[in-house]
Amino acid sequence: MMIEIPGVFSRDEARALCEQLQAQTWVDGKATAGMQSAQAKENRQLPEDDPWGRRLGDEILRRLSQDAVFMSAALPRRIYPPLFNRYEGGEAFGYHVDNAVRGIKGVRERVRTDLSATLFLAEPDSYDGGELVVRDSFGERAVKLPAGHMVLYPGTSVHKVNPVTRGVRLASFFWIESLVRDDAQRSVLFDMDVAIQRMTQQGADRVYGESLVQLTGSYHNLLRMWADV
Repeated sequence: MMIEIPGVFSRDEARALCEQLQAQTWVDGKATAGMQSAQAKENRQLPEDDPWGRRLGDEILRRLSQDAVFMSAALPRRIYPPLFNRYEGGEAFGYHVDNAVRGIKGVRERVRTDLSATLFLAEPDSYDGGELVVRDSFGERAVKLPAGHMVLYPGTSVHKVNPVTRGVRLASFFWIESLVRDDAQRSVLFDMDVAIQRMTQQGADRVYGESLVQLTGSYHNLLRMWADV
């Protein structure tokens, strides 16, 4: 399941963040790559313990905690602190799979990477290339979203970032451990939750109140069956 989360930041906010990001000190992106991924990774990123990056990461997580689509799609249990990367001058990240479990620097907590997230910060017309390409059973899908929009996709996916041949691609990336680790089960729950919310907004509770309660009960019973807490 691939889900777009629009408007985490406005275009003006994303533009200001890009200006601030440009002024930061960047290091080799291989610092957080696994052994296999490091061979395919050519980019730069902010150090994991960069104070400015940590503050921005906290703001990203605060906003996402108030985003109904994100909360419904991800059902987050733990979230790896957001990181920030930069691609330019032909830099790219070849096909790879993210590590299944990642330790958080400075603490003993570890995160199972059920979901991967990329938050695009640069305007798509400000750089050429840089598409996030995700390969799944339906083929390859290329994603290049407006500034401030985010995409969620299964952490099990083989994916890459195409070479950036003009301009600078700036983005945040991180991983989510979900209450429900199976992507197919999360997809079923997300579809049910969206349907329940839509029916409620359309006033179905006044006409089909008992049925809507039963449907909501089925959602929670499935979540109770599948959740890992």
